[in-house]
Amino acid sequence: MQIIPLPAFRDNYIWLLRHGTTATVVDPGDAAPVLRHLADQGLTLGAILITHHHSDHIGGVEALLAAHPAPVYGPAREAIPAITRPVGDGDMVSVPGAEFRVIDVPGHTAGHVAYYAAPMLFCGDTLFAAGCGRIFEGTPAQLYASLERLAGLPGDTQVYCTHEYTLSNLAFAAAVEPNNPAITERTALCQALRADERPTVPFRLDGERDSNPFLRTREAEVVRQAEVQAGRSLAGPEEVFAVLREWKNRF
Repeated sequence: MQIIPLPAFRDNYIWLLRHGTTATVVDPGDAAPVLRHLADQGLTLGAILITHHHSDHIGGVEALLAAHPAPVYGPAREAIPAITRPVGDGDMVSVPGAEFRVIDVPGHTAGHVAYYAAPMLFCGDTLFAAGCGRIFEGTPAQLYASLERLAGLPGDTQVYCTHEYTLSNLAFAAAVEPNNPAITERTALCQALRADERPTVPFRLDGERDSNPFLRTREAEVVRQAEVQAGRSLAGPEEVFAVLREWKNRF
């Protein structure tokens, strides 16, 4: 299987999974780049996977279906009219070339889901390279728990998120842990990738655990910096996460 990033808008990626002459697309916020690729490569659309209801993830679905009727999988707990196969935690989704397990990851939105088929994880706006999504409908406790679930997947998991936020996230990570060499090394690597107009995603989960402050809420320096921001002692990693997320909102 080939996994191809189709850039959309300012910093979105629509992921296209090619298996032979059939394609599955993940979070097609814009139909145009998908339709172009399908036509250029002579591909048939086999399925659409949706992680959550935000328009930059579903805005192209109707136009795609008009040209290429296909099943649409998406979160059962979100009102997305185009979904024909609503899914929730533990459900299995079979598409050409892969079988995904659905993982509920609320926080960014109330019903957000991710799709996992080792070693691939399509996680929408929950986990980013060196960061995580904003909290729009859920709670800090929900998003923290969702990230902990994803962090528990095998270290060789390849994470396919849907935005090119890596360098700005690494700038925040460096503010949290200025002496973390993993952040310094990753920043240099990602700067080189972007200078060459290449994506910084996907990324391996084990490297994420070394450089993403939102997965490092038990580390002494991360706790210390969060307590400085909060102006008080924090009771545990969930409180540390909540402070970090609020800090990142205004960073």
